[in-house]
Amino acid sequence: MIDLYTAATPNGHKVSIVLEELGMPYTVHALSFDKKEQKAPAFLKINPNGRIPAIVDRANGDFAVFESGAILLYLAELSGQLLPTDPQGRSRVIQWLMFQMGGIGPMQGQANVFFRYFPEKLQGAIDRYQHETRRLYEVLDSRLQTVEYLADTYSIADIATYPWVRGHEWSGVSVDGLPALQRWMAAMAERPAVQRGLLVPQRIDDANVIKGAQAMLIR
Repeated sequence: MIDLYTAATPNGHKVSIVLEELGMPYTVHALSFDKKEQKAPAFLKINPNGRIPAIVDRANGDFAVFESGAILLYLAELSGQLLPTDPQGRSRVIQWLMFQMGGIGPMQGQANVFFRYFPEKLQGAIDRYQHETRRLYEVLDSRLQTVEYLADTYSIADIATYPWVRGHEWSGVSVDGLPALQRWMAAMAERPAVQRGLLVPQRIDDANVIKGAQAMLIR
């Protein structure tokens, strides 16, 4: 059994998607940023960096893993799925996984900050991160013009990348003129495990949302 500590972010969704794809049983622990639960002493024992996601593998001596890319690698190796075993295939997946971890995530994350949240409108910063995110999308599109998935076959590289790219509008970044990337996004969106994973941890609150809506109707 895997304990998943997460929130509704692209990095959080990576892990819930891979768990759904692998069919691994897991328990969700949704952390509240408003309450700073990611900084609680109990969680810092799992992830000293105080960030989500993190997992604890209860079947393997309560082994804790943090950093989303490291979690994907751990689960893929544990299951023997979504990561080739031949050296070149494995390296190809890891290369595109690192491309997301070192490029798309940081750049698009900064685009989100300056475009959506920063108290001052710093157009230079907005332009810098949006343009760099778009450039990275163009790299993805170029790759996907010749292959169906980033590392040839479906892998943790696709799972790591999709939750970020699907939020391009929130970052103010267009995918117009990137047909291969759009084709890949549509294929990813159709996968049932991806659809289920994107509902975590929101699905924990679904009952409360429904009850609240019903109460309003009764009134």
